[in-house]
Amino acid sequence: MGYTLIISEKPSAAKRIAEALSTGEVKKLGKKDAPYYKITRGGKDIIVVPAVGHLFVLDEKEKGAKWKYPVFSVAWKPSFERKGNFWSKKYYQNINSLVKNADEFISACDYDIEGSVIAWNILRFICKVKDGKRMRFSTLTTPDIVEAYDKALPHLDFPQIEAGLTRHHMDWYFGINLSRALTLAVEHVGGFWTLTTGRVQGPTLNILDERQKEIKAFKSVPFWQLELHGVLGGKNIMAHHENDKFWKKDEVDKAMHASKNKDGTVKKVEKKEYKQHTPFPFDLTSLQREAYNRFGYSPKQTLDMAQGLYEHALISYPRTSSQKLPAKIGYNDILKKLSGQKKYGELCDKLLSRKILRPNEGKKDDPAHPSIFPTGNKPKKINRYQMNVYDLIVKRFLSVFVEAAIREQVRVEIEVGSETYLAHGVRTIKANWIDFYKPYAVFKEEILPEVSEGEKVKVDKIDMLDKETEPPNRYSQASILKEMETLGLGTKATRAGILQTLYDRGYIREKSVHVTDLGEAVIDALNKYCPEIVSPDLTKKFESDMELVENGKRKREDILEDVQKELNGILTKFKYHEKSIGQHMIKAIRDYEREIHTVGKCEKCDKGELRIIHSHKTGKRFVGCSSYPKCTNSFPLPQHGFLEVIPRPCPKCGLHIIQVRTKGKRPWRFCIRCGFENKIKKDMAEKDSKETTKGKEAKEAKEKKTKTAKTTKTKKTKKTKKTKTRTTKPKK
Repeated sequence: MGYTLIISEKPSAAKRIAEALSTGEVKKLGKKDAPYYKITRGGKDIIVVPAVGHLFVLDEKEKGAKWKYPVFSVAWKPSFERKGNFWSKKYYQNINSLVKNADEFISACDYDIEGSVIAWNILRFICKVKDGKRMRFSTLTTPDIVEAYDKALPHLDFPQIEAGLTRHHMDWYFGINLSRALTLAVEHVGGFWTLTTGRVQGPTLNILDERQKEIKAFKSVPFWQLELHGVLGGKNIMAHHENDKFWKKDEVDKAMHASKNKDGTVKKVEKKEYKQHTPFPFDLTSLQREAYNRFGYSPKQTLDMAQGLYEHALISYPRTSSQKLPAKIGYNDILKKLSGQKKYGELCDKLLSRKILRPNEGKKDDPAHPSIFPTGNKPKKINRYQMNVYDLIVKRFLSVFVEAAIREQVRVEIEVGSETYLAHGVRTIKANWIDFYKPYAVFKEEILPEVSEGEKVKVDKIDMLDKETEPPNRYSQASILKEMETLGLGTKATRAGILQTLYDRGYIREKSVHVTDLGEAVIDALNKYCPEIVSPDLTKKFESDMELVENGKRKREDILEDVQKELNGILTKFKYHEKSIGQHMIKAIRDYEREIHTVGKCEKCDKGELRIIHSHKTGKRFVGCSSYPKCTNSFPLPQHGFLEVIPRPCPKCGLHIIQVRTKGKRPWRFCIRCGFENKIKKDMAEKDSKETTKGKEAKEAKEKKTKTAKTTKTKKTKKTKKTKTRTTKPKK
């Protein structure tokens, strides 16, 4: 008798699915580092086997000895055939070994475009089937998994699959062809550097570059403000002239002269109550923005942490664009579970005492998943960063069921001579949802004293402030994410990755985003010769086309044909200007290459610099002296992974540390002269320890001195009191 084969997207999800569906023992089979699970349910055997994300990736059908473009002949190939992805082979082999005796196939991958494509490729290429059942769930809790299994869709979600296949082909066409074009343009003018751009990457970098150019071109204009400091109703207040900004010096001088050495009178008092509306439930983008603003987490970090919380069955599926919380998720059940956590007990009890629970929902919807919400399960074995994100999600969930806050604005007009100054106050009258979202609900509170018209204001001073207009702010990681969403660049699931790629490629740096010289050179060249590549309009058009594919209104083949035509036109123009584009970028590339490849001064010849060198003859890389062949000083390097010099010196020798980044692994660092990461960590720890010890010794000495002084003072005080007691006692 055969069994049902359930395919999950990740190992952690496979384990949860098996535990949720089993009516008996959960048998862990397979390799230790790549297990799958055998269970029984309803008298039938079930095997739950995981993938590790995409087991198949698009690649060129026939690779030539040299790069060329345009290329549109692609095929799906096992991901382990790619360099660095060999670890996925054991998961591929697991599924392959289980296909023969399976008589039913179920996709339990994430219910979104990516999850659907992952399952479809496994089913058609490994399992050799054309259809299967589809489980659909938004949390990895037992009730949701059981319901998803019992009510599994009879067929795969082909509309999502088609949209996903369209996206993968489109992104491959754009990414490979444009990146090859850029790289070859540099090569043809004597340079060597791998450059990338893509359908979303290019327009995003262009937006950041436009803001940077706007900041550079900005010319400050001087202006003046008058600031009144005084006493009203027994309290200190501050007010500003009603004109706010004076653009002419003679006008501010005139107003200052008319106000000087005079007290004021309250001319008018205006009070206005308004509602501070309850926030909407989190979709992925708003969660990423809030986590950045509150904790400084990058969008990619937040997505990774949210994914971890989802896999621990603590929150619902995070890759959602919905601001809806349907009643079927069971508000009361979630609140009852959360109330068991001391931190949320009191707030949950307040909500549970209400007759009706109705969330404040936004307009955005997602047919696949609701907004992000906590399951109510108690966190176990999560780190403090995940705990911060979890707390943020719980507090937001609780707050959406509470009424809008009531706040009050106060505007006081103060007449000083012939001039009018304005004092503004704002306070919260009824906190309502704000109390449920603490400490993340941050609002300004400026409370003015209760005053009435005709009251006198004692003016202490009036300051004239010399100021200048300031350029627009740089994009933060949160604000560029919002801009990408507004312009339709990328999807909720891909935007964080695009932004991270720009950092990894050296195109941007810092949290307040600066475009590097390399990033500027790439964008300037593309804007000058092929502006279509960096225009958001083209990307937005194809995003709309993919929605039509998902809705069954257009065919994948037609969209991809349009893409090929568009790219052929762009790349023909690119080839015509290839040399000019390469020359435009070559200097910035060489400067950037030197920056991230220079390790330090050569200690042997004392003239050259030690740099990371890629040998064209052997294909190997090493650290060598720039004075070669006069100086042959060299050091070996790892031959795999992306190498870069980071601006941190080794505490032993002073050379800059080298960082190695490999896909799917944590970066590691080493010093070419002193050794590997553990030694560097140890040395830095010792250095930090010495500095800390010195600091502690200084602090302890200071505290000891203070303590001695206090003790001496106390002894003197006690002695005095004792003497006083002795002299007064006989008198009694």
